[in-house]
Amino acid sequence: MKKIVIGVITYFIFIILYFIQANFFGWFTIAGISPNIFVIYILFLGLFTDNKFSLIMALLTGITLDLVIGKTLGATAIIFCLIAMIANYFDKNFSKDNKFTILIMVVGMTLVFEVANYFLNALILEIPVEIEAFSKILLIETIYNAILAFIFYNSFIKLGAILERQFKEKNILTRYF
Repeated sequence: MKKIVIGVITYFIFIILYFIQANFFGWFTIAGISPNIFVIYILFLGLFTDNKFSLIMALLTGITLDLVIGKTLGATAIIFCLIAMIANYFDKNFSKDNKFTILIMVVGMTLVFEVANYFLNALILEIPVEIEAFSKILLIETIYNAILAFIFYNSFIKLGAILERQFKEKNILTRYF
């Protein structure tokens, strides 16, 4: 029951992030490019929750974004699920306590999302691939996401510790005689 409540809260947080992305970052762009805070959000969920929960949230988030702003239904959802799986792998093999490690993860997942999204949409929609324009967007968005991750690192770790207690710790009651 507790995980369902957390799921509803995290989906509500996604909706708040959507309005922040659409409204606030619409005003604060760098060369007309805004960050993709959803990549950071899915990475965060993958690092601090279990695999099943993060995949469900990635799927719901991706499908919602595809329905609202996407050109192809399911493309964002598939890529977000991939990011959640990679984040779960990172959680098992790397430390989240180092700010530099988190920055590398954010940069890597932003690159994965944008490259996969661009080429998947180019393939499905049969649009021409423009490497120069895409490279500029990719570079600026990656730097923007890294800056946001750096600024909000301490908040991520504090909120992540709360989620991690609910999803990853084994609550074993020992009995002493």
